[in-house]
Amino acid sequence: MAARMIGRTGRAHRFSTSAAFANYAGAAPVEIASADKARHRLSRSGDRQLNSVLHTIAIVQIRMPKSPGHAYYQRKLSEGKTPKEAKRCLKRRLADHAWRVMIADERKAKSLPNHGT
Repeated sequence: MAARMIGRTGRAHRFSTSAAFANYAGAAPVEIASADKARHRLSRSGDRQLNSVLHTIAIVQIRMPKSPGHAYYQRKLSEGKTPKEAKRCLKRRLADHAWRVMIADERKAKSLPNHGT
């Protein structure tokens, strides 16, 4: 999954924020408003293969009872979100986390001696 994510993303620094990365990955929710009711749905745009990676990671996290993702998912369910909404929130959180990790790795690699030679 990590290799597919890195392969589909390229350099993480090309995204100015985690929100830009989430939008690229199709993990940023889109607001759908109808009359007095506003809902969110998962974006159908973005890199579908990258979105598939995030989906797989989210499902694995949800199924692992002691994982941070499972705890986050359960917390969203207890807040009154539907399972679909809670999974969408988890995917967005995973996208944010992945972007932060990739940015940190790029910074660390840049600071290593003999980088780029």
